[in-house]
Amino acid sequence: MASDIPLSTSGKTAMQVAKDVSLEAGEILARRFYQAKEVFLKGDNDFVTDVDREAEAVILGRLRREYPGMGLLGEESAGDRPDSGYVWIVDPVDGTRNYAWGIPFFSLVVGLALDGEALVGVNYDPMRKEMFHAERGGGAFLNGELIRVSDKSSLGEAIVGMDISYAGDDGAANGLEVLRSLVGGVRSVRVMGSSALGISYAAAGRVDLYFNHRLEPWDQVAG
Repeated sequence: MASDIPLSTSGKTAMQVAKDVSLEAGEILARRFYQAKEVFLKGDNDFVTDVDREAEAVILGRLRREYPGMGLLGEESAGDRPDSGYVWIVDPVDGTRNYAWGIPFFSLVVGLALDGEALVGVNYDPMRKEMFHAERGGGAFLNGELIRVSDKSSLGEAIVGMDISYAGDDGAANGLEVLRSLVGGVRSVRVMGSSALGISYAAAGRVDLYFNHRLEPWDQVAG
């Protein structure tokens, strides 16, 4: 349970640490958004910017100081297994393509898992100053207000959020096949560009469901 997580070295709860470091890193992302960035290809159609790396270094540095005995897993630096003991899981920019090309729809993710079970999650959109957060068993919130998933029961009424996988397998083809099958059978489909925000928007009822062929731990932990 989230209530069993020890306090940090500065006496804060894990949720407070996650919120604080999200705001700190979010300032970096917002400040650098309109500036030139270095963009690197790190894999098959997979990009990272110098800002991703700067923000992740800030987040992981803070988490090391606050919880020196816990594991760390970052999208850009890898690290510990997400399913072994307490592990902080970090995505400094979810939606790097949007961020790199000047589309203001992205977020940063900070979550804490114990033996693979997510206990604490923060997903912060620094451009809209929207912070989604949740603790296991304690409900989900947006800027402190309780949120709920949609109550729609039919696909014909649904707005569906999704993203096309860029993985080097059949992910993109599968996503396009799902999209083809949905068009005409739902109210609307939105390709979002940030899986973390897509999941959070589903949690808040802004979209009725969200789909992606394959996600990594840092995409999912807050959701």
